[in-house]
Amino acid sequence: MRKIILVAALLVAAVGLHAQDDVRLNPDHPDVYVVQKGDTLWDISGRFLTQPWYWPEIWQVNPQVENPHLIFPGDRLRLVYVAGQPQLQLERGPQAYKLSPVGDASRLTPEVRREPIDDAIPPLPLDAINAFLSRTRIVAPDAFEGTPYVISGADQRILMGAGEKLYARGDFREPLASYGIYRPGDLYSDPYTGEVLGMQALDVGSVDLYQLDPDRRQDFAIATMHVTRTSREIRLEDRLLPAEERAIEAFFQPSAPSVVIDGVIMGVEEGVTQIGKFDVVAINRGLREGIAPGNVLAIYKRGAVVRDRIERDEVKLPDERAGIMMVFRTFEKMSLALVLEADRPLEVMDLVRNP
Repeated sequence: MRKIILVAALLVAAVGLHAQDDVRLNPDHPDVYVVQKGDTLWDISGRFLTQPWYWPEIWQVNPQVENPHLIFPGDRLRLVYVAGQPQLQLERGPQAYKLSPVGDASRLTPEVRREPIDDAIPPLPLDAINAFLSRTRIVAPDAFEGTPYVISGADQRILMGAGEKLYARGDFREPLASYGIYRPGDLYSDPYTGEVLGMQALDVGSVDLYQLDPDRRQDFAIATMHVTRTSREIRLEDRLLPAEERAIEAFFQPSAPSVVIDGVIMGVEEGVTQIGKFDVVAINRGLREGIAPGNVLAIYKRGAVVRDRIERDEVKLPDERAGIMMVFRTFEKMSLALVLEADRPLEVMDLVRNP
């Protein structure tokens, strides 16, 4: 699995950054923090800031540190104040130095760190969304119409897995070397306008084309396929679409949206009802509304409607903030986001707004 590294652009640039006066330190922040294996930039930022996506605002590059934009376990982050403003400075850990003889004594001398880049801490826990980000698709509602489909496995099996053979029937007049196997998922409609926003194409697996044989229908063929990967068992009638190998973005820039966002959670992966930390959700805002990968959004629980017994009317209580999510993939009319924080169980139809 490809590791995501912390790069300079993540630390020094973000869309819609605010002035440093807007940066709020976590009341329980440490003065010094030693980076641990398993940390992410988001976790560390949360130790120092109440709004972790403002990390670039307080990052201070140390010119004496070789390649300061990679952070490794053992490195120290020290909170200092420059002109009255908080800043974080990086001090390389002891493993970046070695003992060198000087006469009869020894001293520590700097040495370029020779650790693999993959050992650098990632900005976010992207292992939680790697498979989803790489494979899951939002497609048009009619995307499966007329596409080839699975008709049988070897020995007429009805369930197939990786390493096995299967047969597909359909239009292969322009055959491809490989295909993705998908299953129609939820159809997403805007809960307010009723507009159809897209349909989830559930990732099932991948296949390579082995051979084609003519079918009694002139525009059809029978394809023999080898299953190279599965995320769930392949079933009869699962559909073939051109493979869409999406590499994970090399880095994300956690940032506040540059426009006002007011949307809702429409669904959650696998259709569960309770949503928690690291769950992937679909929201009804996308590229056309100005959403971009890396945008951080706040999640709100709707305020209850209560009866005012004195005024004898109904009053809606304020919506309450309940979590944080970050958009990692955008489509024209909707987006997929990863829940990074959840103070309480979240649900479909919870609100999403600017943080």
